[in-house]
Amino acid sequence: ALGDRAGLFGRGTSGEGCDASSLALPGAQEQLLDALLDTDTPVVVTLLAGRPYALGRAVREGAALVQTFFPGEEGAGALAGVLSGRVRPSGRLPVSIPRGPGAQPSTYLAPRLGQATEVSNLDPAPAFGFGHGLTYTTFAWSDLEISSELAATDGEFALACTVRNTGARPGTEVVQLYLHDPVASVVQPVQRLIGYVRLPELAPAEAVRVRVRVPADLASFTGREGRRLVEPGALELRLSASSTEPRLTARVALTGPARELDHRRRLHAHFTYAVGR
Repeated sequence: ALGDRAGLFGRGTSGEGCDASSLALPGAQEQLLDALLDTDTPVVVTLLAGRPYALGRAVREGAALVQTFFPGEEGAGALAGVLSGRVRPSGRLPVSIPRGPGAQPSTYLAPRLGQATEVSNLDPAPAFGFGHGLTYTTFAWSDLEISSELAATDGEFALACTVRNTGARPGTEVVQLYLHDPVASVVQPVQRLIGYVRLPELAPAEAVRVRVRVPADLASFTGREGRRLVEPGALELRLSASSTEPRLTARVALTGPARELDHRRRLHAHFTYAVGR
């Protein structure tokens, strides 16, 4: 178990007034982790921390990594349930986990400030992206269906896909929907999360058909005049397991005039699902 000592104004390693200039593990914890990994014994790393830390070799060599943040007084029992298999994990990261301690605090919304190339040995890509999370089985996504590749700026898109448990144990998947707007009158995020659904637990070989209605209003943004609007143009709707793990991509387009939103705007993607073999 690694992580932070909670405290205020410098009395801890995480908390109000406890900013950090590096994302390395506090104190001698990195040396402790390396020494444990050197034993060639399977090491399960549990991180009880208020911020994401770089875990170095453990990303490649650890038997498992569990990010608990600050789980509270019932956290030990919850962690024991997950590690013993009594509880099947299905959580997802609300932050990105850095690959190295010098990584700037980053967000999936913005492009990385650099790339790993033949002239640079630094890789700013996260070790685990926003929305990442594993369970004790695997899933396959297939059969993407799009009602229409075109919709008016006051209309909506309808998507559907199948998610199947391809492992040997029951498990739960979370379908995340990201929107990518490649061209707009103002700079847009690389992608943004516009909806998600936690599916019911699926037995081995069991599948679920997931459907989602995506109002055009979800492609809206604040324009140069300070008003929220929807513009015509190409979009990508990405059904993903995380911000860095797109599974199925629908390339669609909005048509018609730009439209300013009013109080009747619809900013919610509506998911439904049906379980079947």
